[in-house]
Amino acid sequence: MSTIDKVLARIDADLDQSLDRLFDLLKIKSISTDPAYKADCAEAAAWLAKELTSIGIEASVRETKGHPMVVGHRKSGKPGPHVLFYGHYDVQPVDPLELWNQDPFEPTIVTRADGTKMIVARGSADDKGQLMTFVEAARAFIAETGDLPVDVSVLFEGEEESGSPSLRPFLKANHDELACDLALVCDTGMWDAETPAISVMLRGMVGDEIIVKAASRDLHSGMYGGAAQNPNHIIANIIAGLHDEDGRITLPGFYDGVIEVPAEVTAMWEKLGFSAEAFLGEIGLKYPRGEKGRLPLEHIWTRPTCEVNGMWGGYQGAGSKTVIPAEAHAKFTFRLVGDQDPVKVQEAFRAYVRSKVPADCTVDFIAKEGSPALRLDFDHPALKKGEKALTDEWGKTAALVGCGGSIPIVGDFKRMLDMDSLLIGFGLDDDCIHSPNEKYNLTSFHKGIRSWARVLEELAKD
Repeated sequence: MSTIDKVLARIDADLDQSLDRLFDLLKIKSISTDPAYKADCAEAAAWLAKELTSIGIEASVRETKGHPMVVGHRKSGKPGPHVLFYGHYDVQPVDPLELWNQDPFEPTIVTRADGTKMIVARGSADDKGQLMTFVEAARAFIAETGDLPVDVSVLFEGEEESGSPSLRPFLKANHDELACDLALVCDTGMWDAETPAISVMLRGMVGDEIIVKAASRDLHSGMYGGAAQNPNHIIANIIAGLHDEDGRITLPGFYDGVIEVPAEVTAMWEKLGFSAEAFLGEIGLKYPRGEKGRLPLEHIWTRPTCEVNGMWGGYQGAGSKTVIPAEAHAKFTFRLVGDQDPVKVQEAFRAYVRSKVPADCTVDFIAKEGSPALRLDFDHPALKKGEKALTDEWGKTAALVGCGGSIPIVGDFKRMLDMDSLLIGFGLDDDCIHSPNEKYNLTSFHKGIRSWARVLEELAKD
């Protein structure tokens, strides 16, 4: 048997013990947002540090102003990249408790009608089950071969579900210790229950709120209607001009830095069987919008957007009040891709808004902090190796997917540690993360362990 076959065989033989360890972690009520569970978060950090050290990854609990970090290392200058594996041990609150079918901190294996087995507990998918796939893969490798194929560091945080307030100060203070060649992040999902995926694109974002002011007070629409400026009309005109008939955003220079996805990748996406009708049908809609001539997956992964998130002005109560409001408000966000510059996008938006505001009116802006998009180059060596490892394990070509939103830690790793991230996760859309009856498929856990073992093996190769 090859080395990897021996490691995989050990993973299979030790699955029950791996589940026992996962269950021990799941029983800890590490809810980071509620101060009542501060001791539980500390307990989870201590449990992980002890577990890592027991398998040969020397780890310690590092105190912060909030919940502690867990940092571990096993390195000896081996060939290949030095990788940093990231996960979080904190979980969301369990409310509403009455909607759970069981105690959320008493993990249980539940069998569905179709025979699928699920690990049901708070944190099973987000993110304890995911992070333990890597820990168990490392355990099997060290037990079977005496070492890991590449140098590994580990960072587990306890505040991801509450905005990670301690993370950036911790990264800054421990830059030299934590800066590695590559980050491995297991907080994402698969394309479907049988198709693994690597998230290679994360959209950035920048936002603004505008307040358009006209008259010095609300006006009687019978006395002033047709003569005085109406801030609601001004904002409506601003919004109407942001897109052209083909769905493109009209701001000058907006598409500077937008990068086209390689044809072979879009061809791959066409084969994934994504249905815009089914996707929209789940939310009661039928017809896609966005730029004409684009795949539905391009709209949500690789194309920039301009959305109005809120708009209000004038009377909001029951019945009618015939006023022209003195001011009106709207909130906007732009999802960014490629090399779009958040500052330039915001500047272009503000210049456009000012051009639409009449001379006797004013506009104020309230900025929302922006962040650029992130991507892993399609020819990145780690991507190719990760793709091969997942394809070998699952028997289906790994999908290279985008993410319509952002994962802040990935941006922090890139901007603060100059480190790319390989995002591999085994969650599914129906895992009910943040909701009652959160679950993680047993197959996701088992084959997730095997997948990380294969990834580590591939990363060590020339």
